[in-house]
Amino acid sequence: MIKPRKAFFVSDGTGITAENIGRSLLTQFPSIEFDELSLPYVDTVEKAERAVAMINASVSDDVRPIIVSTIIDDQIREIIATANALLLDSFDKFLQPLELELHETSKHQIGQTHNIANEKNYHSRIDAVHFALENDDGALLKNYQHADVILVGVSRCGKTPTCLYLALQYGLRAANYPITEDDGDAMKLPDSLQPYRSKIFGLSISPQRLATIRHERRPNSRYASLRQCADEVRHVEAIFRRYKIPCINTTDYSIEEISTRILAKMGIKRKML
Repeated sequence: MIKPRKAFFVSDGTGITAENIGRSLLTQFPSIEFDELSLPYVDTVEKAERAVAMINASVSDDVRPIIVSTIIDDQIREIIATANALLLDSFDKFLQPLELELHETSKHQIGQTHNIANEKNYHSRIDAVHFALENDDGALLKNYQHADVILVGVSRCGKTPTCLYLALQYGLRAANYPITEDDGDAMKLPDSLQPYRSKIFGLSISPQRLATIRHERRPNSRYASLRQCADEVRHVEAIFRRYKIPCINTTDYSIEEISTRILAKMGIKRKML
């Protein structure tokens, strides 16, 4: 049995950037299993030396681990570079060429990507998260006039997690409204949503996937039956067509992909937070 390849995401900050870069690269090798470990806040010589010792101890059968690093401090980067591993240094690959091109020395400050230096943007994102939570599943309809987007669809098609991702990642005020069985039977968009047609985006899903998700919540119920799921999906998609509501099928998409497609189809500009 082949052991998973060790991969370390090393950062002097939260490690989010290193993880995102590392996983984006490693997913291009689906036939290889990786054992991933994030090492955030490696911001002193002592921590760097401990990280190197941990990385070296993971070497097995002469198979080197992989390091994806976003360390900015030169001294700490040099220590990490001594590890017996393949080192992918993001700043070495990208920051130095940028300095040459821009004729400017970078700040070399830790935590510039994920901090709250821009207090206005930070609070905007937090407010958006509160908005998503307060306007979940059709709550507080009076707030819909302040929404950037309103997601509609059957129960358990991914509306709530998508709203939270849009809020946390982009600072968008996203509300969601569940299309009920009664709404579907009437083939009619609820009256409460009619004033906000320009903000509405529809989410659909395959009946098979919906039944699986619902079964985890309410096993062996009518709510989770394939027939019930198929009827609800068919009805909600008919509503989308009737009212020309832009929509996507979420079955094979991650939350990140769903959110990006919503922004593109709605023409919503991403907020840089």
